[in-house]
Amino acid sequence: MLPWIKLDTSTIPGGKEELRLMQRGAEFSIMLGRNELMNSRLSGSEEALATLACARIGQRRNAHILIGGLGMGFTLRAALGAAGPDARITVAELVPAVIAWARGPMAALHGSSLDDPRVTIHEGDVGEVIRSARAGYDAILLDIDNGPDGLTRASNDSLYDAVGLAQARVALRPGGVLAVWSAAPDPQFAKLLRMIGFTVEEVRVRAHAGRSGARHVIWLAGTEPAKRAPLR
Repeated sequence: MLPWIKLDTSTIPGGKEELRLMQRGAEFSIMLGRNELMNSRLSGSEEALATLACARIGQRRNAHILIGGLGMGFTLRAALGAAGPDARITVAELVPAVIAWARGPMAALHGSSLDDPRVTIHEGDVGEVIRSARAGYDAILLDIDNGPDGLTRASNDSLYDAVGLAQARVALRPGGVLAVWSAAPDPQFAKLLRMIGFTVEEVRVRAHAGRSGARHVIWLAGTEPAKRAPLR
Protein backbone atom coordinates (compact mmCIF):
# COMPACT_ATOMS: atom_id res chain seq x y z
CA MET A 1 0.00 0.00 0.00
CA LEU A 2 1.21 3.47 -0.82
CA PRO A 3 2.26 5.59 2.16
CA TRP A 4 0.57 8.85 3.08
CA ILE A 5 2.59 11.96 2.18
CA LYS A 6 2.14 15.25 4.00
CA LEU A 7 1.81 17.97 1.36
CA ASP A 8 1.20 21.01 3.52
CA THR A 9 0.05 22.27 6.91
CA SER A 10 -1.86 25.34 8.01
CA THR A 11 -3.05 26.98 11.18
CA ILE A 12 -6.73 27.76 11.72
CA PRO A 13 -7.56 31.27 12.93
CA GLY A 14 -8.67 30.79 16.52
CA GLY A 15 -7.81 27.08 16.50
CA LYS A 16 -5.20 25.17 18.50
CA GLU A 17 -4.35 22.30 16.16
CA GLU A 18 -3.05 22.50 12.62
CA LEU A 19 -4.65 21.25 9.45
CA ARG A 20 -2.65 18.77 7.42
CA LEU A 21 -3.18 18.02 3.73
CA MET A 22 -2.22 14.41 3.05
CA GLN A 23 -1.97 12.47 -0.21
CA ARG A 24 -1.74 8.77 -1.02
CA GLY A 25 -1.70 8.14 -4.75
CA ALA A 26 -4.78 9.89 -6.12
CA GLU A 27 -6.43 10.05 -2.68
CA PHE A 28 -6.42 13.18 -0.52
CA SER A 29 -7.19 13.65 3.15
CA ILE A 30 -7.48 16.75 5.34
CA MET A 31 -6.61 15.99 8.96
CA LEU A 32 -7.03 17.94 12.18
CA GLY A 33 -4.96 16.28 14.86
CA ARG A 34 -6.05 12.62 14.79
CA ASN A 35 -9.40 13.44 13.20
CA GLU A 36 -9.92 13.09 9.48
CA LEU A 37 -12.17 15.98 8.47
CA MET A 38 -12.62 14.85 4.89
CA ASN A 39 -11.39 12.33 2.35
CA SER A 40 -11.58 12.53 -1.42
CA ARG A 41 -13.06 9.00 -1.60
CA LEU A 42 -16.02 9.89 0.63
CA SER A 43 -18.18 12.57 -0.94
CA GLY A 44 -21.74 11.24 -0.74
CA SER A 45 -23.02 13.11 2.31
CA GLU A 46 -21.32 16.40 1.38
CA GLU A 47 -22.97 16.24 -2.04
CA ALA A 48 -26.31 15.39 -0.44
CA LEU A 49 -26.01 18.50 1.73
CA ALA A 50 -26.28 20.59 -1.44
CA THR A 51 -28.75 18.52 -3.43
CA LEU A 52 -31.22 18.20 -0.54
CA ALA A 53 -31.06 21.92 0.25
CA CYS A 54 -31.45 22.91 -3.41
CA ALA A 55 -34.43 20.57 -3.76
CA ARG A 56 -36.04 22.34 -0.81
CA ILE A 57 -35.85 25.79 -2.38
CA GLY A 58 -36.71 24.56 -5.88
CA GLN A 59 -35.89 26.48 -9.02
CA ARG A 60 -36.13 29.97 -7.54
CA ARG A 61 -35.08 32.83 -9.76
CA ASN A 62 -31.78 34.41 -8.73
CA ALA A 63 -31.37 32.11 -5.76
CA HIS A 64 -28.48 32.98 -3.46
CA ILE A 65 -26.78 30.09 -1.67
CA LEU A 66 -24.19 30.46 1.10
CA ILE A 67 -21.83 27.55 1.75
CA GLY A 68 -19.80 27.53 4.94
CA GLY A 69 -16.54 25.74 4.21
CA LEU A 70 -14.89 24.94 0.87
CA GLY A 71 -13.16 21.72 1.92
CA MET A 72 -12.62 19.52 -1.12
CA GLY A 73 -15.40 21.23 -3.05
CA PHE A 74 -17.92 18.37 -3.04
CA THR A 75 -20.76 20.54 -1.72
CA LEU A 76 -19.94 23.39 -4.09
CA ARG A 77 -19.86 21.18 -7.18
CA ALA A 78 -23.14 19.51 -6.19
CA ALA A 79 -24.74 22.93 -5.65
CA LEU A 80 -23.58 24.08 -9.07
CA GLY A 81 -25.19 21.02 -10.60
CA ALA A 82 -28.47 21.51 -8.76
CA ALA A 83 -28.84 25.30 -8.89
CA GLY A 84 -30.18 27.26 -11.83
CA PRO A 85 -28.07 29.25 -14.31
CA ASP A 86 -29.02 32.53 -12.62
CA ALA A 87 -28.12 31.36 -9.10
CA ARG A 88 -25.35 32.89 -7.01
CA ILE A 89 -23.21 30.77 -4.71
CA THR A 90 -20.99 32.32 -2.06
CA VAL A 91 -18.45 30.07 -0.38
CA ALA A 92 -17.03 31.36 2.91
CA GLU A 93 -13.72 29.67 3.74
CA LEU A 94 -11.85 30.76 6.84
CA VAL A 95 -8.48 29.13 6.09
CA PRO A 96 -6.59 30.70 3.16
CA ALA A 97 -4.54 27.52 2.69
CA VAL A 98 -7.69 25.50 1.89
CA ILE A 99 -8.37 27.85 -1.03
CA ALA A 100 -4.73 27.55 -2.12
CA TRP A 101 -4.94 23.74 -1.97
CA ALA A 102 -8.05 23.86 -4.15
CA ARG A 103 -6.13 25.75 -6.83
CA GLY A 104 -2.91 23.82 -6.25
CA PRO A 105 -2.50 20.12 -5.39
CA MET A 106 -6.27 19.42 -5.48
CA ALA A 107 -6.99 21.44 -8.63
CA ALA A 108 -8.02 18.35 -10.60
CA LEU A 109 -10.47 17.40 -7.84
CA HIS A 110 -12.13 20.83 -7.87
CA GLY A 111 -12.19 21.07 -11.66
CA SER A 112 -13.59 24.35 -12.99
CA SER A 113 -15.94 24.96 -10.03
CA LEU A 114 -13.99 27.87 -8.55
CA ASP A 115 -14.05 29.69 -11.89
CA ASP A 116 -17.78 29.26 -12.49
CA PRO A 117 -19.27 32.78 -12.94
CA ARG A 118 -21.96 31.94 -10.37
CA VAL A 119 -19.35 31.41 -7.64
CA THR A 120 -17.81 33.93 -5.25
CA ILE A 121 -15.13 32.79 -2.79
CA HIS A 122 -15.15 34.81 0.43
CA GLU A 123 -12.03 34.39 2.55
CA GLY A 124 -13.39 34.79 6.05
CA ASP A 125 -15.68 33.55 8.80
CA VAL A 126 -19.07 32.28 7.63
CA GLY A 127 -20.50 33.38 10.98
CA GLU A 128 -19.66 37.00 10.19
CA VAL A 129 -21.28 36.64 6.77
CA ILE A 130 -24.45 35.27 8.37
CA ARG A 131 -24.57 37.97 11.05
CA SER A 132 -24.30 40.73 8.45
CA ALA A 133 -27.20 39.43 6.32
CA ARG A 134 -30.90 40.21 6.50
CA ALA A 135 -33.05 37.98 4.29
CA GLY A 136 -30.04 37.65 2.01
CA TYR A 137 -29.94 33.91 1.28
CA ASP A 138 -32.29 31.24 0.04
CA ALA A 139 -30.12 28.49 1.51
CA ILE A 140 -27.29 28.36 4.04
CA LEU A 141 -25.21 25.17 4.02
CA LEU A 142 -22.87 24.50 6.96
CA ASP A 143 -20.15 21.87 6.75
CA ILE A 144 -17.31 23.31 8.80
CA ASP A 145 -17.14 20.83 11.68
CA ASN A 146 -17.93 17.18 12.38
CA GLY A 147 -21.30 18.29 13.71
CA PRO A 148 -22.96 21.06 15.73
CA ASP A 149 -19.97 21.67 17.97
CA GLY A 150 -16.71 23.52 17.42
CA LEU A 151 -14.23 20.78 16.54
CA THR A 152 -11.98 22.86 14.31
CA ARG A 153 -12.14 25.87 16.66
CA ALA A 154 -14.16 26.61 19.77
CA SER A 155 -15.72 29.80 18.40
CA ASN A 156 -17.61 27.73 15.82
CA ASP A 157 -19.91 26.72 18.67
CA SER A 158 -21.60 30.09 18.25
CA LEU A 159 -22.97 28.98 14.87
CA TYR A 160 -24.98 26.22 16.51
CA ASP A 161 -26.24 27.80 19.71
CA ALA A 162 -29.58 29.59 20.10
CA VAL A 163 -28.19 33.00 19.16
CA GLY A 164 -26.32 31.71 16.11
CA LEU A 165 -29.29 29.76 14.81
CA ALA A 166 -31.58 32.76 15.29
CA GLN A 167 -29.11 34.85 13.28
CA ALA A 168 -29.15 32.24 10.52
CA ARG A 169 -32.95 32.39 10.45
CA VAL A 170 -32.80 36.19 10.05
CA ALA A 171 -30.28 35.79 7.22
CA LEU A 172 -32.65 33.52 5.26
CA ARG A 173 -35.33 34.69 2.88
CA PRO A 174 -38.92 33.48 3.39
CA GLY A 175 -39.10 29.80 2.57
CA GLY A 176 -35.34 29.44 2.90
CA VAL A 177 -33.47 26.51 4.41
CA LEU A 178 -30.55 26.04 6.77
CA ALA A 179 -28.78 22.73 6.05
CA VAL A 180 -26.28 21.39 8.59
CA TRP A 181 -23.96 18.39 8.08
CA SER A 182 -22.98 16.12 10.97
CA ALA A 183 -21.03 12.92 11.36
CA ALA A 184 -23.51 11.69 13.99
CA PRO A 185 -27.05 12.30 15.30
CA ASP A 186 -27.68 14.96 17.95
CA PRO A 187 -31.27 14.99 19.30
CA GLN A 188 -30.64 18.10 21.38
CA PHE A 189 -29.63 20.06 18.31
CA ALA A 190 -32.85 19.14 16.52
CA LYS A 191 -34.81 20.32 19.56
CA LEU A 192 -32.92 23.60 19.55
CA LEU A 193 -33.70 24.17 15.89
CA ARG A 194 -37.40 23.72 16.60
CA MET A 195 -37.19 26.04 19.59
CA ILE A 196 -35.79 28.77 17.31
CA GLY A 197 -38.80 28.35 15.03
CA PHE A 198 -37.44 26.15 12.26
CA THR A 199 -39.24 23.16 10.85
CA VAL A 200 -36.80 20.25 11.04
CA GLU A 201 -36.16 17.23 8.86
CA GLU A 202 -33.31 14.88 9.75
CA VAL A 203 -31.93 12.86 6.85
CA ARG A 204 -29.43 9.98 7.12
CA VAL A 205 -27.14 9.67 4.12
CA ARG A 206 -24.23 7.42 3.22
CA ALA A 207 -20.71 8.81 3.43
CA HIS A 208 -20.03 6.98 0.18
CA ALA A 209 -22.93 7.50 -2.20
CA GLY A 210 -24.69 4.30 -3.18
CA ARG A 211 -22.55 2.03 -1.02
CA SER A 212 -22.54 0.53 2.43
CA GLY A 213 -20.63 2.15 5.24
CA ALA A 214 -21.03 5.00 7.69
CA ARG A 215 -24.16 7.13 7.64
CA HIS A 216 -23.99 10.85 8.26
CA VAL A 217 -26.78 13.24 9.26
CA ILE A 218 -28.11 16.31 7.50
CA TRP A 219 -30.59 18.60 9.20
CA LEU A 220 -32.83 20.60 6.89
CA ALA A 221 -34.21 23.49 8.93
CA GLY A 222 -36.91 25.42 7.09
CA THR A 223 -38.30 28.87 7.79
CA GLU A 224 -41.77 27.81 6.65
CA PRO A 225 -43.73 24.54 6.94
CA ALA A 226 -42.76 22.04 4.28
CA LYS A 227 -45.22 21.90 1.38
CA ARG A 228 -47.21 18.69 1.15
CA ALA A 229 -48.49 17.10 -2.01
CA PRO A 230 -52.22 17.77 -2.54
CA LEU A 231 -54.61 14.98 -1.65
CA ARG A 232 -56.09 13.16 -4.62
